[in-house]
Amino acid sequence: MRRALLALPLLFASPALAQTSPETQVTKPAYPETRRVDVVEEQFGVKVADPYRWLENDVRNDKEVADWVAAQNKVTDAYLATLPGRQLFADRIKTLFNYERFGAPQKKGGRYFYAHNAGLQNQAVLWVRDTLQGEGRVLIDPNGWSKDGATALAEWLPSEDGRLLAYSIQDGGTDWRTIKVIDTATGKETGDEVSWAKFTMGLSWAKDGSGFFYSRYPEPPADAKFQALNENHKVYFHKLGTPQSADRLVYETPTHPSQSHYAGITDDGRYLVIGTSEGTDNKNLVHIVDLADPKWQAREIIGKLENDWSAIGNKGSVFYFSTNAGAPRDRIVSIDIADPKLTPREIVGEQKETLAGASIVGDRLILNYMVDAKTEVRRYTLDGKADGKVALPGIGTASGFGGELGDPETFFAFTSFNYPTTIFRYDVATGKATPWAQPKVAFDPSQYKVEQRFFASKDGTKVPMFVVRKATTTGPAPTLLWGYGGFNVPYTPSFSAARVAWMEQGGVFVLANIRGGGEYGKAWHDGGRLANKQNVFDDFIGAGEYLIKEGITGKDQLTIQGGSNGGLLVGAVVNQRPDLFAAALPAVGVMDMLRFDRWTAGRYWVDDYGYPSKAEDFKRLYAYSPYHNVKGGKPYPAILVTTADTDDRVVPGHSFKYTAALQAADIGDKPHLARIETRAGHGSGKPTDKIIEEAADLYAFAAKWTGLQVKKQ
Repeated sequence: MRRALLALPLLFASPALAQTSPETQVTKPAYPETRRVDVVEEQFGVKVADPYRWLENDVRNDKEVADWVAAQNKVTDAYLATLPGRQLFADRIKTLFNYERFGAPQKKGGRYFYAHNAGLQNQAVLWVRDTLQGEGRVLIDPNGWSKDGATALAEWLPSEDGRLLAYSIQDGGTDWRTIKVIDTATGKETGDEVSWAKFTMGLSWAKDGSGFFYSRYPEPPADAKFQALNENHKVYFHKLGTPQSADRLVYETPTHPSQSHYAGITDDGRYLVIGTSEGTDNKNLVHIVDLADPKWQAREIIGKLENDWSAIGNKGSVFYFSTNAGAPRDRIVSIDIADPKLTPREIVGEQKETLAGASIVGDRLILNYMVDAKTEVRRYTLDGKADGKVALPGIGTASGFGGELGDPETFFAFTSFNYPTTIFRYDVATGKATPWAQPKVAFDPSQYKVEQRFFASKDGTKVPMFVVRKATTTGPAPTLLWGYGGFNVPYTPSFSAARVAWMEQGGVFVLANIRGGGEYGKAWHDGGRLANKQNVFDDFIGAGEYLIKEGITGKDQLTIQGGSNGGLLVGAVVNQRPDLFAAALPAVGVMDMLRFDRWTAGRYWVDDYGYPSKAEDFKRLYAYSPYHNVKGGKPYPAILVTTADTDDRVVPGHSFKYTAALQAADIGDKPHLARIETRAGHGSGKPTDKIIEEAADLYAFAAKWTGLQVKKQ
């Protein structure tokens, strides 16, 4: 339901032994010299200096930037090698990661397709079972696709009869995809190949298996394919056995190059539903193509970019949508496309809880609600009558529930901070959920406790947070505070094997559900974007102050962490309150708020941030931009910036420039370093070994500066 182009998965962990204060005598690292350039641009009467503009250049094409990256990594690697907890964390995280992980299966043609990782495989493997309880067999194993394990299996979808499967390949973490097709009985490729797919939001097969629909951008110039703006998104149909050059253009908006289009076929195979958006503010148009008409003309159903409309299924000409039209926390409506008036009819009205997901399985609506950032799943008949709830194992997050009208079963995943992701089969008729794949882990989850607390932000708004720690851990203790706060993306309880390693050592993990996210619907999102963006920073600062006030952590024991939009969050609050934090871990962050909209998907983000080219927005962006607001004269916390040299979502120039500004400023002797991954992107597709290495480095760094004593478990 949510199209979040900046979202980044949680990586981290926590708890176990004695804590001491961090060392007070610090030797400032010898940073590499970074060339400054005389770039000053006047914007709306303000002279804006950009002395590290050259670091925006693509590392693949600019040797000076590549040399700078190598020099930064050399200094960072040398520093990290001195941290006593680094290897202990690496060894323990590797052990904790070594457990079977499953994805919820998709059923097509009586076959069950699912992702599986045996434990330490760099990439998940696609398996198939010919019957529900049958023995699985490997269908696609990407682990041999590259020597470094950085080529991943991304999106995949079986045809309606389960005979064929389309899958996409992600190399080195890029958002670009190459799509291929295999025969599921033999595992042999058909020879079909589609390039330059991006933000396809999945694939969609024609009912007869003759081909599939997908979304793509035009092929970019060779020297700009990882930095050029993404424009002119189009929907195509690829007919099997034909070259990509023969693919049929289904939908485009050449007069609106900033619009993006996502297509999905209905379960009955009759219609193609196309959602069109311009940004990330959950507003979209809807067009429907009647595939029975050879002309494949797109008919406008929703013609104004005012609200979110997510199609969840149809019964003949009656389509069901989740929408926030007239309902900030979403509701379910139906539209009969046979009626020229196209009048929405309310099926399930807005609740006080936020609707986070919806599907039709069997003859029931399955609705996933967030109740104070925790999942509750409710059933309704297709005419909107309440029909009970889906029993869940406890407080946590449930996802999945894919299926079709008339299907007697569905599958869902359930996870929590102390509950490894487990896959359940759900019988729609009986309402019974039974474990389908339950992992065995190398620790005792019952030893960990999860609390939900609420604190008052600067303006009095009540904000929830989850506090997770070992039951024997008492405060104040070294703490990792994680936040995101943007793009209507909710962060709910989830399991991380790496996070356990932190908590085993006596640390605490805290997730703050700050404004800007989607935990409480549109109002919560609007309360943390555009002119209200400072609320996000105030909420996060308020969370830190609360943790110290309540004795959960101490003044010199708090590390903050966030990725992507959360990296921006960390950078901004460090500039605003450097005294509050012992360490900061900004990952793949949006750090230059005056130029973010110039690269790849950055143009989408104006819905949350505003336009740097508009005077009012510029003033606000310039006031909190992490790169532009590093101020000397007061000590900063220890900072370890992480990014990847080939990230084509938030280009690494953001982090490069921010790091250079930190290292040049008079902000104390604590280390301000950059850890720059190679052959990796924004996060997805990162191989397991790199995830383990990065987590160990970050935890060891946080332990050093919060006084966490790391001991062998």
